[in-house]
This record gives sequence, C-alpha cells and structure tokens, in this order.
Amino acid sequence: MEIERKWLMTQKPVGLPVLDTVTQYQGYLCTHPAVRIRRTHSKDGDSYRLCIKGKGTLVREEVELDLPAEKYEALARLLTKPLIRKDFTAFSLPGGLILEYSDVDIGLPSAFSYAEVEFSSVAEARAFVPPACLGREVTEEPGWTMSDYWDRRAPAAD
Repeated sequence: MEIERKWLMTQKPVGLPVLDTVTQYQGYLCTHPAVRIRRTHSKDGDSYRLCIKGKGTLVREEVELDLPAEKYEALARLLTKPLIRKDFTAFSLPGGLILEYSDVDIGLPSAFSYAEVEFSSVAEARAFVPPACLGREVTEEPGWTMSDYWDRRAPAAD
C-alpha cells in the first residue's frame, strides 16, 4: 500500500539535508492500471524494477519487484514512447519523513518538477504540515500522476 502526497515545484528545496541523488528512467507498459518499468542509475550502479499501481490518489495499492537487466531491456523494447527521465533527490524531513523531489524531462517542453512525501498511515498524511518550500499540492487533482504524464507524451518516432 502506498500513501503519499504530491506537490508541483518551481525549484529544488534548499536547506534540507540531502539523502541521495539518482537518475531514473521509466516507462509505462500500461497506464490503467499503471504498469511501469524503471531503471535507477546511482553511484553504486544500475537497478531495475517493475511496479504495478492500482487506482487512487492519496492511497493506492502498489506492488514492486526487482528485475534483472535483461528483463528490463526486453520490456523497454515494448514501450511505445521514449523513457521519461527523472533527476531525483531525496531530502530528510523532521520526524523521519523523506521528501522525494524530481525534475522530469528537463530540457523538453513538457518538463516539470514535483515532490512527494510517503506516509505510514492516512492519519499521518492528513496531519502533515508541508514545509514552506513545497508548491501547490496536487495529490487529489486529476492529471498529475506520472502515468497521466506518460499518456500525454508523444509516441516514439519510427
């Protein structure tokens, strides 16, 4: 189960401790339900995941599985659009929470930035007071999931 809130951002947060920075590439085999593959490139090398997400906004079912590189590559060949690039930074928040900030497809006309915070319960999510650095909350607004963004992108050129 995934419980998270999401905000659109105009800039990367400053003054928060950085936990990690990675580059992620992801694509969707299906968007209803969301079936995503992701390659994460970090200083330690690459890792590959398959993720399936159910319906919902604040709360939704999420199943993630590790993939071997060759399975990821085989699935990536099935994609109908170019992979999304996310420059991802994780920041530490008080109370042990983590702010996950992503610059999406920087340099493209469709580029945008957002941040998410995951919670262990709905009560914790609803009680969370966002730091001033967070932008407009879009948790419950239609059209702001990454699978929605995938649906809006142009198909791959043949």
